[in-house]
Amino acid sequence: MSIFSKIISGEIPSHKVAETNDFFAFLDISPLAEGHVLVIPKKEVDYIFDLDEETYLGLQMFAKIVATGIKKAIPCKKVGVAVIGLEVPHAHIHLIPMNQVDDMNFARPKLSPSQEELAATAEKITEALREVTH
Repeated sequence: MSIFSKIISGEIPSHKVAETNDFFAFLDISPLAEGHVLVIPKKEVDYIFDLDEETYLGLQMFAKIVATGIKKAIPCKKVGVAVIGLEVPHAHIHLIPMNQVDDMNFARPKLSPSQEELAATAEKITEALREVTH
């Protein structure tokens, strides 16, 4: 069972920003920028291109909705998208608020926000999502 499956089940705590029956979005605890969110299918599949078509397309649509909330909640020019998939064997999409290309550089030092800062960021994004989806 991947760490992401343990997050979905609640075995490991997370700062959730959105959830459906099939997908889950939560803050990266070592973000490249404030508002860095991971979007995952609840179905545990290692490689994103091994997802069945319905799950893959649903994940992309879910990511689009979450990105809309991030953009509304976190000041940025755009929300960048990255799929790397080497660090955790569970398909996931990184959504990263960005103002310049280097904001997507995974080689640069990560931020170390406190649990309180993560909770506040998650609440801002969750609230923005409520506004854009209702």
